[in-house]
Amino acid sequence: MLKPQEERRLQAGHLWIFSNEVNVAATPLTAFTPGEHVQVRSSHDRFLGYAYVNPRTLISGRLLGRDPDYPPGKSLLVHRFKVALAMRERLYPAPFYRLAFGEADLLPGLVVDRYGSVLVAQIGTAGMEAMKGEILDALVKVIDPTAVLWKNDSSIRELEGLERYVETALGQVPDMVEVPEGGVVFRVPLAAGQKTGWYFDQAGNRALLARHAAGQRVLDVFSYAGSFGLQAARAGAAEVTCVDSSASALEAAAETAAANELEVELLKGDAFDMLEALHADRRRFDLVVIDPPAFIKRKKDHPKGLAAYRRLNQLAMQMLDRDGLLLSCSCSYHLGPGELTDSVQRAARHLGRFAQLIGVGAQAPDHPVHPAIEETRYLRAFLFRVVDSC
Repeated sequence: MLKPQEERRLQAGHLWIFSNEVNVAATPLTAFTPGEHVQVRSSHDRFLGYAYVNPRTLISGRLLGRDPDYPPGKSLLVHRFKVALAMRERLYPAPFYRLAFGEADLLPGLVVDRYGSVLVAQIGTAGMEAMKGEILDALVKVIDPTAVLWKNDSSIRELEGLERYVETALGQVPDMVEVPEGGVVFRVPLAAGQKTGWYFDQAGNRALLARHAAGQRVLDVFSYAGSFGLQAARAGAAEVTCVDSSASALEAAAETAAANELEVELLKGDAFDMLEALHADRRRFDLVVIDPPAFIKRKKDHPKGLAAYRRLNQLAMQMLDRDGLLLSCSCSYHLGPGELTDSVQRAARHLGRFAQLIGVGAQAPDHPVHPAIEETRYLRAFLFRVVDSC
């Protein structure tokens, strides 16, 4: 049961219940086990929905459904996956996309990526971990995959009291899959790859970059498997350089380049160090893309993370020739869009240059935004023209 007036956010569409919103005198959180299913009721004892709970976390409950006739279970999951699939099939001509995006698909704590007949699923909460078997059964019923991989190795699981692991749930999961995008067939590692294998969320921003790549010298920083750089090469870039700290990611990029007959320079090292080294070598580029990991994962990381974004954008801008393009990305929800553009503006002024914002990108539509949950709007990309100030 909730405290008086605490149901307003849920009624507006949000799915989260914070521990300080619960009437612990009427329903002690300590009486529940992590992942247990409960009814959520208002202070007037009105049914608000079904949720799972975790008494150990600040977000103590996440709503799964609002219809009293449809409690959590396989049937509800099948319905959720069917609704999610219908949207992806409307938008994507081939089965390569994020099939389920947590709260935005009313599946809080669960993401599922689709690579043809292979699925990679990631659980981030105790509630979804408790439904693991039902999730698999529902995916089999809706998708009928040949293989399913649990990629449950995210650090966020520790906040939920969960162990981290990677295991095969169904069939034989290949080490690599092929993902077609932007005229390139990418070789993507699954179990050994980052996150769930591929960053589908950046698809639109990669297309934005490719439209400006013909004849340009392109630098792709935090390149992973070369997603930005190799699409730029396919679009006719004069030369492409990819920088990443992961040897296995660069190996995947090399395999993709060879299979697609594309030329690319691959440099292994820390992005900050490599940018400084390239600058010292007087290397210059016409187009630079920086797509770093989230520097600000929690609010307390904000000051340090913001400083990192500012330094990174300045280093990247130093690599641009007199009239170049910078695509600056952030997947840190806690970094406001104004803060990222401000970081670029500060870098431009520090270097005596002038930056013009000419393009704005966001996460791809297979990562939909829940209008009531701002946390689902996390990816930002800004394309700047950078010229010498006069």
